Formats: sequence, C-alpha cells, structure tokens
Amino acid sequence: MSGPGAVSGGQPTTSAAPGWYPDPDGAPGLVRWFDGAAWSDVTTPAGPGVALAGDQHAWTPPQHPGWEQAPPASRSRRVPVVVGLSVLGLVLAVVLAVVLSGSGGTGPSPGAPGSVAPQAAPGTPFPPGTVRITDSDAGISYPFLGNGWYEYDLGRQRETVTTAGQFFTTQDLTPDGTSFIAQCTSGGLQDGYGWTGPGSLAATMPQVADSVRLNYYPMPNDRRVLRDEALTVDGAPAQLFEFELSWDVEGYDATGERAALLLVDVGRPAPALLYISIPNTHAELYGVIDRVVDAVEVV
Repeated sequence: MSGPGAVSGGQPTTSAAPGWYPDPDGAPGLVRWFDGAAWSDVTTPAGPGVALAGDQHAWTPPQHPGWEQAPPASRSRRVPVVVGLSVLGLVLAVVLAVVLSGSGGTGPSPGAPGSVAPQAAPGTPFPPGTVRITDSDAGISYPFLGNGWYEYDLGRQRETVTTAGQFFTTQDLTPDGTSFIAQCTSGGLQDGYGWTGPGSLAATMPQVADSVRLNYYPMPNDRRVLRDEALTVDGAPAQLFEFELSWDVEGYDATGERAALLLVDVGRPAPALLYISIPNTHAELYGVIDRVVDAVEVV
C-alpha cells in the first residue's frame, strides 16, 4: 500500500510521520499503522490506546491494491483500458491452455509433484459485526481487535484448559518448525500453577509467567518486567504481569516481544487467564495491550 500524503501519479508527494491513520480502505471506525514508508497489514478500531497521527484532513486515502474503486467521471477512459487488458489476459490464458494441452500431458496436473497447491487461508475470519469475544469457558470477554485478526484455532495452550481468542501470523516458519504469531487468547487456568483459591493470584502469576516464557519463545532470552500489580477487573480481583522479552536467535524475524498476562478471579474453581503477545515486528500494536486489559469484563 502507498502511504498517506498528497498523491500525484499514484505516488505520495509528501512524506508522513509514522503513526495510526484512518484505514485507506475506507472502513468506518478503523485505523491502520503507517511506518513512514508503507502500510502495515493489520487494522484496529480507533479508540483508547490508539492515537491518530498528524492532520487527518491533509491527505486522501489511497485505495487498497486488492480492490477496485469506481473511477472519477473525468477519468472514465480507464474503464475501456481495464476491459481491454482483461480481454488480452483471457486470450493469453486460452493460448496457454492450448499449448499445455498439446504438449502430451507433460505439464503438472493437480496433486502431481511440481504443481502449486492452493495457499491456506491465514485463519478463520470473525463474523461481520463482531465487537467482543466472549470466552464462556473462562468467564471473561474482551474486545475484538479488528480486520486482520482471526479466530484462534491453533490448539490448546499448556496453561489453559481450553483456549479461545484471536491471532494473526507474523512469521510462517521458524527454526523450530512452527509459526510465530501475535495473539490475544484466553482460557480457564490449568491445574498445577499454584492456584489455591481467592487470595492466591499473586503467588500463581510467577509460575504462569515462567511457563509462558519457557514454552513459546526462543531461548536464551532476557525478560524485563514492566508491571506486576493487583487490579480490579469488572469488580473482580485480578493480577497483571506485563513484560518484554528479547533474544538474538538466528532465523526469527522478531528479536523480542511485549506481552501481558492477566489472571482474573471470576468466582469459579479456576481463574481466567488472558494472554496478549505482540512481536516487535509489529511494535505499532503495543497499544492494544492496555486497550484490551482496560476493557475486560466478567461474564
């Protein structure tokens, strides 16, 4: 995507400072991060924790390259050009099909070695109109973070009995053979982390934090604690642990991450655990941590 600024000949004529700007696709209420040269691939609703950058009336949002917008009346001549190119593409496709069909069947067939398999979707989109994610098993709900975030379907995490929430992939393949993701997930806390009932949130959190650090991040890594404090979440006792991890491990796109763990005593046999993690390849999204934590509700 091109960046915000006055557009001439399809190129910005002025540079814009990195920051959140209204989504160039025109989606109402959404903003997208611009890093000074290009748009990020994730949007988020405008709101607390998302500060809009610059003068929002000084630029015209360019269209997304994947969607066509109706051209202005003064540029209606673009339509025949597009149609002509489409016809030319169709003719070339027919010619190519004839050549391949006459080659004795030597071209790759579906499923044969060398054929290109359909690419998997990045995840399951949330239904249109989704505003909040309700995890009935854990007993909490929290904001849906917008287009580009998908329903979490990667299996149960070690620390929770079940796992629900949202995520997107930031690296398809890491040296350990898995993918790296940004996530906002939840579930009821699994046994074995020190929970003994009301009043044990603070004692439970270090064991949960150590498990997360050991199981989901490259080693060795360094941890810097940003917050470790008791909170009240929707009238319920809670413990927040926010931290940054850093590492220098070959093969990973990210060299660190900011994350937060929130334990909430929801009045059930096990507390709810909310886990938010943002790799530093997408540091522009760090603000969603506060926005989610501040909006958690007990259900």
